[in-house]
Amino acid sequence: MRRRRAPKRDILTDPKYDSPVIGQFINIIMRDGKKSTAQRIVYGAFDVIAEKVKDDPVKTFFTALDNIRPRMAVKPRRIGGATYQVPLEVTKEKGMATALRWIKDFALKKKGKPMKNKIAEEIISAYKNEGAAIKKREDTHKMAEANRAFAHFRY
Repeated sequence: MRRRRAPKRDILTDPKYDSPVIGQFINIIMRDGKKSTAQRIVYGAFDVIAEKVKDDPVKTFFTALDNIRPRMAVKPRRIGGATYQVPLEVTKEKGMATALRWIKDFALKKKGKPMKNKIAEEIISAYKNEGAAIKKREDTHKMAEANRAFAHFRY
């Protein structure tokens, strides 16, 4: 067990839009420390979004994130030999990080297109309240609702 909590590190803002959330998304997309490649993918996806939606890509991105962000989640808790799925509220920061990770995961599962197009499609579908990430959020909320009886086991 840790002696103390690890300090929360500040995420650098991205150079183009000066947003810490987009900087975090670039870090999530990044593989093998290749940040410039991740930036090229994310900015390319934003260009595709601007082309398809005919609106500000940053605004579209943040609306999509807000649509995907889970409000409730379940966490396993072991009590007296039984493991219960205890529903908990998700903080805004944790919800945003989860939403960004879901976008990346579902974009990676698609095949046969460049990554920037796959990410753009995932963001656009989330913006329209449809797609795999929205379904994942709905499933997470259903799981939390189904296990509401165990809410009293919260920490």
